[in-house]
Amino acid sequence: MMKKLHSVMALLVLAAAPLCASAADKMVKLPIAGAMAANNAQQRLDVGVKFYFADQPTPKVQTKITSDRTSLRTNGFGKSAETACNWVFLSAMLSLQKRAQEVGADAVVNIVSNFNDKEMASQTEFECADGAIMAGVALKGDFVKFAK
Repeated sequence: MMKKLHSVMALLVLAAAPLCASAADKMVKLPIAGAMAANNAQQRLDVGVKFYFADQPTPKVQTKITSDRTSLRTNGFGKSAETACNWVFLSAMLSLQKRAQEVGADAVVNIVSNFNDKEMASQTEFECADGAIMAGVALKGDFVKFAK
């Protein structure tokens, strides 16, 4: 019985190997506005923390508190790239928001995509690694307090 079970398990592993091998990430660029309109993002993000992408103009910065990054993945199986990427983008934004609240920041500025430490700066788009099984978004930014 155990020998049969091992044989079945070996066949399953061999059958799944091509799926894993073809799961390479394809980098896609998607609109930030679309991601912010999906998944109730506007309602889920705290209005007390503002977000500024790339070189967007900001109010006068009084203090740069710290810089930090987030890198998250989500299940992308059976989902369109847009659906999976918008979901994980929101998760990354919520992570930046939580960090901002922890350090007492008013905003996160200079937000750029930073997947595998390769920066992509845009005021209007973010980068997402879309794979057959997973989708991932990595962001980094500066946490600041604005002048009053």
